[in-house]
Amino acid sequence: MTQQTTNPPQALGPRAVWALIITGVAGFMAALDNLVVTTALPSIREDLGGALEDLEWTVNAYTLTFAVLLMFGATLGDRFGRRKLFLIGLTIFTGASAAAALAPGIDALIAARAVQGVGAAIMMPLTLTLLTAAVPAERRGAALGIFGALTGLAVASGPLIGGTLTEHLSWQWIFWLNVPIGLVLLPLARLRLQESTAPHARLDVPGTLLISGGLFGLVYALVNANADGWTSPTVLIGLFAGFALLVAFVLHGIRRPDAMLPMRLFKDRAFSGINAASLLMFLGMFGSIFLLSQFLQSVAGYSPTEAGLRMLPWTGMPLLVAPLAGILSDRVGGRPVVVAGLALQAVGLGWFATVIAPDVSYGAQLPALILSGIGMGLYFAPAASLVMSSVRPAEQGIASGANNALREVGGALGIAILGAVFAAQGGYESPQSFADGTVPALWMGAGVVALGALCAFLIPSRHAQRATGPQATKDEREPATV
Repeated sequence: MTQQTTNPPQALGPRAVWALIITGVAGFMAALDNLVVTTALPSIREDLGGALEDLEWTVNAYTLTFAVLLMFGATLGDRFGRRKLFLIGLTIFTGASAAAALAPGIDALIAARAVQGVGAAIMMPLTLTLLTAAVPAERRGAALGIFGALTGLAVASGPLIGGTLTEHLSWQWIFWLNVPIGLVLLPLARLRLQESTAPHARLDVPGTLLISGGLFGLVYALVNANADGWTSPTVLIGLFAGFALLVAFVLHGIRRPDAMLPMRLFKDRAFSGINAASLLMFLGMFGSIFLLSQFLQSVAGYSPTEAGLRMLPWTGMPLLVAPLAGILSDRVGGRPVVVAGLALQAVGLGWFATVIAPDVSYGAQLPALILSGIGMGLYFAPAASLVMSSVRPAEQGIASGANNALREVGGALGIAILGAVFAAQGGYESPQSFADGTVPALWMGAGVVALGALCAFLIPSRHAQRATGPQATKDEREPATV
C-alpha cells in the first residue's frame, strides 16, 4: 500500500505579493471613496455652499458612475488588456481626486466626483482579475481574503478617516490623500503586474448607455424633486425617461444573450433573491448614513473626528461579526444568516427613528448603532457566497459584477430617496427641522431593509440548492457566437 503525501501550500512569491499590495491598495482607495466624504459634508457645505441636492450629488456622482460603468470597465480590460486598463483607470481616479481637492465650487466638485467614479469603475473590477492571475491556485483563497479585508476596512474606516482629515487638515485632504498613493502605484503596476487579455470579450455599448441614462434620469428627478417641484418639467421628464430607459435595458438583457446583465440569470430564485436583498440593503444603509453622519455634527454638535468615531459601532462592526457569520453560514446555510442580518439592520434603523431628537444622547443611539453593525456584518459574510452559488462557474464573473453594481445603484437611490423624504419633512434651518426630516427618512430606510429581508426568503434553502443547483437555460448551454 503506497502512502500518499500532500505538499504544503507554497508561499506567495514576489510576483503574487506585489500583485496583492498593488491591487489591495487600489481597491482600498476605490472602496474608501464611497463613504469617506460623508463626515465632510457639513464642512463642504459651509465652504462651498450648496443645497441638500448638491450634497447628495457630491456622494451620488461617484456612486452612480461607479455602478453603471463597473461591468463595462471589466469588459474593456478583458478585451484591450487588463493591466493597461487598470493603469488608465488608476490615472483617471488619481487625476480626478486632485481635481476634486482643487474644486473652486460645488459644481466643479460634483463633476470631479463623477470622473472619479469612472476611474474606479475601470480600475476596481480588474483588481480581482489581476490578483487572481498572479496568485497560485492553492493560495488564492488566502489572498482574496486579505483583499476582501482591506476593502471592508475601507468601508468601516471611511467616516472616521474623512472626519479626521476634515477636522485636522481640511476636507480637501480626503481627496489629496489619493494623489500620492496613485502616483506611487502607477509605476509599480506598470513594472510588477503582468498583462493578460480575453480578446473575444464583447462590449455591450447599448446596454451601458441604457442603464446609465435610465439611472441618471431617476436619480436626477428624485434629488431635485423637492427643490424644483414634483410636477416641474425637468423632474417629470427625468422620471418618465429614466423609467422608459430602464425598461428598454431589461428588454435588451432579455433579447441579447451576451448583454452586460443577461436577464436569464434572474430566473433563478437564489440570484433574484440575493440581488434584490442587496439593492434594498444598500438603499436603506447608504441613505441613512448620509443623514446620520450630518446629524451627529450639525445637530448633536460633534466634531468631524468625533462623528466618525461614533459611527464605528455601525460601520466597523462587520470586521468583528463577518468572520463569525461566515462560520455560522457554513453550518446553517446563507439564507437564515442574511435574513437575520437584514432584520437586525432594519430594527437598528427603526430604533434610530424612535430616539432621534435635537437633544438625544449618544448613549440612546448606541444600541441602534450596534444592532445595525451586527446586521451589516451578518449580511456581508454569506452574500457573496450566495451570489456565486446561484450561477454556473462560467457566469460567476458576470454574477459578481452584477451584484456589486446593484449594491452601488442601491446606495445612489438610497441617498436620493431618503434625501427626498428628508427635504419634504425638514431641512437645515434648525436642529429641530433637521430632526423632523431625519425621522421619517429613517423609517423609510428601515422599511426598505425589512423588505430586503423578505426578498431574502426567496433564496432556496441549502438543502434545496443541493438538490437542484443552478439550472442551465438554453442560452447557457449554447455559447453565444463571438
